[in-house]
Amino acid sequence: MVELAKQQLVITAIGEDKAGVVSALTQLVSDCHCNITDSRIAILGNELTFIMLLNGDMASISRVEHLLPTKGMELGLLTMMKRTACHTQEQFGGGYNLEYTGIDTPGTLSQITGYFAQHNIGICSLKSDTYEQDGIMQMRCELEFNVPQEIDIDAFKVSFEALSQRLEIDYIFRRIR
Repeated sequence: MVELAKQQLVITAIGEDKAGVVSALTQLVSDCHCNITDSRIAILGNELTFIMLLNGDMASISRVEHLLPTKGMELGLLTMMKRTACHTQEQFGGGYNLEYTGIDTPGTLSQITGYFAQHNIGICSLKSDTYEQDGIMQMRCELEFNVPQEIDIDAFKVSFEALSQRLEIDYIFRRIR
């Protein structure tokens, strides 16, 4: 198999959730001879959000950049694109997953992401939602993050416990890598 050049493009598409949208976008990418190396889809309200990371040679990436706006308009999508480079791995002490739940209270996610930012910990993935249980709105969130080697993970967990008590959330930390 021929190795693809190091050209990368991030594509984001947002629009009404309807059958065939994902197929049309992935077909465009395939027709342009690019490879989808990472992707995410979420339905938020009635809107589909689709993010893809593409790899390809210069001509293939340029072709996607040229054709995507027209295809997006045909499909009723807002589209954005940005060239990027391969992500460089810093030295991490480990990758972790945090899941938390509690009563849906405005500002909880902001305080938790702020806590991570204060500790210089970048969030790799985040998914949150709300649901009703026994007539009370609940929240749940799952984050993945890499902890830099200089961070004492045990001290981080102890201080997070204090935050979780103040926010009245239940949580689970898991090492994932």
